[in-house]
Amino acid sequence: MGFTLRLRQAVGLSEGYIMIIDSRYEKLAAGLTGFSTHLSKGERVLIDAFDIPDAMVIALIRAARARGAHPYVQIQRARIGRELMLGAQEAQYQPHAEVELKRMEAMDAYIAVRGSDNIFESSDVPADKVQLVSRIMKPVLDHRVNETKWVVLRWPTSAMAQQAGMSTEAFEDFYFKVCTLDYARMTPGMKALKALMDRTDQVHIKGPGTDLRFSIKGIGSRECGGLRNIPDGEVFSCPVKDSVEGTLQYNAPTVYLGTSFDNIRLVFKKGRVVEATSSNTKRLNEILDSDDGARYIGEFALGFNPHILHPMRDILFDEKIAGSFHFTPGQAYEGVGNGNRSQVHWDMVCIQRPDYGGGEIWFDGKLIRKDGLFVPKSLYKLNPEYLLA
Repeated sequence: MGFTLRLRQAVGLSEGYIMIIDSRYEKLAAGLTGFSTHLSKGERVLIDAFDIPDAMVIALIRAARARGAHPYVQIQRARIGRELMLGAQEAQYQPHAEVELKRMEAMDAYIAVRGSDNIFESSDVPADKVQLVSRIMKPVLDHRVNETKWVVLRWPTSAMAQQAGMSTEAFEDFYFKVCTLDYARMTPGMKALKALMDRTDQVHIKGPGTDLRFSIKGIGSRECGGLRNIPDGEVFSCPVKDSVEGTLQYNAPTVYLGTSFDNIRLVFKKGRVVEATSSNTKRLNEILDSDDGARYIGEFALGFNPHILHPMRDILFDEKIAGSFHFTPGQAYEGVGNGNRSQVHWDMVCIQRPDYGGGEIWFDGKLIRKDGLFVPKSLYKLNPEYLLA
């Protein structure tokens, strides 16, 4: 990392060994334990650290303790995880899932920081092994999502910089700018969009290769402004399960389960994906055939983070792209969902700004967003002009 101008303190850990703490780490850790999870005295928080610097883990431990919380740490490595999955068996993973579920049930909060030197590390793990692990570990994920305060984010690496087409230093600066954004500024616009989505029935989305209709009547919606994912900036709902009709052409590349996909096109009838093509049509359909729910939609969301403009094959960034929406095959969320159940939850993204072909979103016959910009005056505060002011 670019330490030279950002050092705050040097901490002697043992004779002859000094760890440098980047002040940006401390600012990020303070936001994750404060605004994102609101840790309080006596609460237990699991810090899940995937291939990230020890200094960031230490910053999170200290930030949690400063709030009176009790931190617990799990260190994970992608290459080791891959090796375990290559030989995965139910007899191996079922006891593991039981142990992990017990630990998660003891936690009040969960913070995951996920680095990766190679986003394709698990691309050669057989599909049946991936599906087996996903199925067995799903109760742990469900408890974490539904019963704890949680936040998940990536960690900036040279691999991510390469995905974004940026130098390592420029990407680090971009990353910390986005992840330490004043998310409270999004609150007024998000509340207005939530109120609108809560009373909407029919949604019509139009754009290049896209003509899609569905209902969100009675589903409700939820604001996402830094409390679950970092970076953030979306409001999501979910279609009535059997209401989706038409065609959707996604224009953001994506990586799922270690495999890359471009130009995904889905055709829907009575809510179900009846046709799916992409740059890897065979693997796409294998994933959509994982279980009965994988061909139904579990989330519909509008993204509006003004700092994130272009896809980089990292869904936590790409689903927040300004002027985008995502339409997600698979698992629906509790509370704001249609009851769809699946081991798959795949946020596929379509960008509707003019530089990506444009597009329109209509709610009950009223134009809500055109070419990536919100049209109603009540939603102006979600446009970049306001958020970046």
